[in-house]
Amino acid sequence: MPDGLMLLLALAATVIGMGWLALSMDNHWQQVRGTAACPPATARSLRILGALALLASLVLCLMVDAASMASLVWVMSVALATVVVALTLTWRASALAPLLWWTGRA
Repeated sequence: MPDGLMLLLALAATVIGMGWLALSMDNHWQQVRGTAACPPATARSLRILGALALLASLVLCLMVDAASMASLVWVMSVALATVVVALTLTWRASALAPLLWWTGRA
């Protein structure tokens, strides 16, 4: 697989992971879903999925470059994903609703 495609997949996994981590918080859940609080089991699942997505993005970065460069690229992608998710929550929180398709609440 081409390196550019792997880095693009790593960035996508990072954005999805940060989105899942954000949705596990009650305030962001309420912004997206409109309900009072995220159910505890769903919040736990979102946190686990978020951590796994971030781990997958790190692995993809490590497959492309040496560890020193891959870790730098990964940290920068986490920072970029954080800004993307924060701006999405600010301007159009409902855009994160597709990340909840597996809960039956999307």
